[in-house]
Amino acid sequence: MDGQRNELLAEMARDAALDRSEFLARSGEQLERFLRDQADRLAAIGGLTLIDDDPDYLAIAPDGTFRSRSRVYDDATGEWHSETEIIETGGELVELYNPADIFAAFADAARDGVWSDADADRGPGDAPSMTIDGADPYAGAADRWAAGHAEATAPAEPRSAPAMLYELALDFQERSQHAEAGLIEQFENAANALMSTVGSVVIVDDLDEHLEFGLPGFRGRVIPEGDTGWTDLDTPESIVRFYDPTDVFGDLADAVAEAFPEVANSESDGDDA
Repeated sequence: MDGQRNELLAEMARDAALDRSEFLARSGEQLERFLRDQADRLAAIGGLTLIDDDPDYLAIAPDGTFRSRSRVYDDATGEWHSETEIIETGGELVELYNPADIFAAFADAARDGVWSDADADRGPGDAPSMTIDGADPYAGAADRWAAGHAEATAPAEPRSAPAMLYELALDFQERSQHAEAGLIEQFENAANALMSTVGSVVIVDDLDEHLEFGLPGFRGRVIPEGDTGWTDLDTPESIVRFYDPTDVFGDLADAVAEAFPEVANSESDGDDA
């Protein structure tokens, strides 16, 4: 019975792999046709930023090549690093991105593109020109923010400095939350194989908050201050809105040691040795 089941699963896997390859080939050809049709427009526009949602960044240059930027966590240094990849063809791009999302990104960029500063001086009859935000079309999010807020270091009016500082603080708060959410997600992926054996571990269980770790990751709910209803925490982004990842990992370690005393004992023995 198990042999027949395994054979059926193997056949299904082969068929799925073939259909996936065929789908990607067709999608790549369709995207290549679109890029050929838009080649003159892309060259005249100067390229487009298609995705700018930290940590994801995708842009197309005037020559039709793509730049994709992703954020990678380095275990050795404990830091996040941005990596830029040059993608030459649409066929390569559909291996990394959903083809429907790519076309949607083109449509959104065409509707909501960033207008160049030169357009501010154009006449009523002049057509606007669309360019990628910033001097470097593939600059990182922090570089693009700094380019657009260079005046924050030397405000034209002293009274505007507090407003600029306020905006800067909120911007860095958002970037910090993105980085913390990435760390939570990385831990969930690393611990996924262990949780089928360990099971769920309750980290916090109070009247107004509950947080546990199991499959598929951190889950919980809280009653925010001033509210009366519960707010579900089911994504890394929602977790870091209410918890510091350092505290979460430390409390999780304590909860594991409490649930499995032999873990703490083995650590103590190792320290003594």
